[in-house]
Amino acid sequence: MQKQTPFHSGFIAIIGRPNVGKSTLLNALLGEKIAIVSNRPQTTRNRILGVCTTENNQLVFLDTPGVHTPRTQLGEYMMQAVRDSLQGIDGLMVVVDATQVTKPDRDLAADMAQHKVKKTLVLNKIDLVPKEKLLALLQSFSELGYDELVPISALTGDGVEELRATLIRMLPEGPLYFPEDTLTDRSERFLYAEIIREKALRNLMEEVPHGIGVEILGQHKVSDGLTEIDATIYCEREAHKGIIIGKQGSMLRRIGTEAREDIEMLSGTHINLKLWVKVREDWRNNRDDLQTLGYVRER
Repeated sequence: MQKQTPFHSGFIAIIGRPNVGKSTLLNALLGEKIAIVSNRPQTTRNRILGVCTTENNQLVFLDTPGVHTPRTQLGEYMMQAVRDSLQGIDGLMVVVDATQVTKPDRDLAADMAQHKVKKTLVLNKIDLVPKEKLLALLQSFSELGYDELVPISALTGDGVEELRATLIRMLPEGPLYFPEDTLTDRSERFLYAEIIREKALRNLMEEVPHGIGVEILGQHKVSDGLTEIDATIYCEREAHKGIIIGKQGSMLRRIGTEAREDIEMLSGTHINLKLWVKVREDWRNNRDDLQTLGYVRER
């Protein structure tokens, strides 16, 4: 009788400073887009779970907000999401932007190296770094105690397959935690709200994005091939409302068009997306508002 290959599985937290490319990496590892991406710091606000299942393995990734010093209740929530994601994990992946390694990056890498789990340090964005500089960077992190140092470019895909293979080798024997066709534990509403926020982040000015939140007010099937979604974009100042709407509604239409296209790709159906813009002053420090927008769980 042929011996059955044991199944390996585990939870792997993805940790890093803002803008190092954690969400781009998660999407690359999964081969599907579930985490929004922009060049704004602190784009990721929630812990996002992504599942990659092969014949004999299941990698469960926990993408986390960028590690930073919080200045609002929303920031406190984000950092709590990071701390929660470090509990009960089987592996840890610390991501560093190879194009600009700062002291906070090195401090974080040193701190995370103390965790008693299998650890991989990932140098991302190597497509933008000369080879000699990359070799020196790898050497500079070599004594921290990581099990593996892996250079990649999440954007181009260079090194991603090698990284996935490295992570699989680290997995302990374990069960199938999620059904084989599971990609994420997040609801459609969460994913749709995140897509809308991504398009706002990509199109708006520097001072607006951090104060933006999105709530899906309703979602219903109009016909077999059409779903209607109503959503509100919240901002903190009246002046920001005008910027989000734009001249004669041009900016809001652009955000809506780009979001609708991505939601249609994700849902596999035509979408009628209706967007409104409302002001909620200082919502990032209001627990009720944070609860409404899905950033604070019920106690």
